[in-house]
Amino acid sequence: MDPHDTSRQTSSFIGRAARKGPPNRFTSTHVEDDFEHLSSTDQVPHGRRKVATEYLEDRTNTILSENNSPDIPFRWSINPYRGCEHGCAYCYARPTHEYLGFNAGLDFESKILVKYRAAELLRHELSRSSWTGEPIAMSGVTDCYQGAERRFCLTRQCLQVMHDSRQPTMIVTKNALVTRDIDLLAPMAAANLANVSISLTTLDDTLARSMEPRTSTPQARLRSIRDLADAGIPVQAMIAPIIPGLNDREIPALLEVARKAGARAASYVLLRLPLTVEPVFLPWIQDNYPLAADRVEAHIRRTRSGQLSSSQFGQRMRGQGPYADQIANLFKVFKHKTGLDQRLPRLDTTQFKPPPGVSGQLRLF
Repeated sequence: MDPHDTSRQTSSFIGRAARKGPPNRFTSTHVEDDFEHLSSTDQVPHGRRKVATEYLEDRTNTILSENNSPDIPFRWSINPYRGCEHGCAYCYARPTHEYLGFNAGLDFESKILVKYRAAELLRHELSRSSWTGEPIAMSGVTDCYQGAERRFCLTRQCLQVMHDSRQPTMIVTKNALVTRDIDLLAPMAAANLANVSISLTTLDDTLARSMEPRTSTPQARLRSIRDLADAGIPVQAMIAPIIPGLNDREIPALLEVARKAGARAASYVLLRLPLTVEPVFLPWIQDNYPLAADRVEAHIRRTRSGQLSSSQFGQRMRGQGPYADQIANLFKVFKHKTGLDQRLPRLDTTQFKPPPGVSGQLRLF
């Protein structure tokens, strides 16, 4: 059974990985399509349908999110957008949309909240007397270079604030749009103030287009690694997520092409399906790769003590058990073989200079 068999690939919505919106965990009511009561003259939706993307204003008054998880390598992060147009079937961030009253399926992919004041709020945060220039990650949850960024440029505006303040930043993305901002990132990297991690999941265009329907193709991501590296910007290849039984066999090839493109380091994350990610991913793989679906689910459970997810620090990113150990060993061997078994340079926090506050007034101390 070939996991990349496409003979029965289907999709209810064009350019969307989710088939529907699973019920929100925090609401007592939800909507279901019910065609039983339609009259004979009513038109029933069928086939491939489009779902339009909506951009909604996020009126948050803060922009920095603090993280204290011991297995995440940053404390502070910025997410200019909530929800993500990339629509990756496996995205761990889907459940966060439920806090906003939406569902983790189609709503997460099509109802994007936009923090229009992101750069202004960031400037305010950096001008606080308590801020010391600790590194900030761009995209701690959803991708800061998703499609909305072409329209709103909020990530670039935030980068400009950090560039001017000599504020160190690390970027995580799977979109080649990051190369648009090389003019800001290159001088920051030259001063050891910036690095970029590019997420790679597969070299199979068909799998990528189905699993990650609205993000950059594998070849475009490799070009972005090359362009960033040529500009002197340290790049890490993130093989994320590794899906047992689907893309784990691609680990050696992914590391090799990442090295050839100019990546300096590599890391990986093992798939987990928490909460409302499960009812999105499992129907997706059943629809698109039915011959591999049962095997993939079984392998996931083998790495998660019989479950589909784990929230335990130290295990949630890597899994446990013999199958998880095989993946870890395979990754370790080929990371060493390709020379990617090193860390990106530590960002320099000593150069930070606070920007003027929103009022334009400099702080005294």
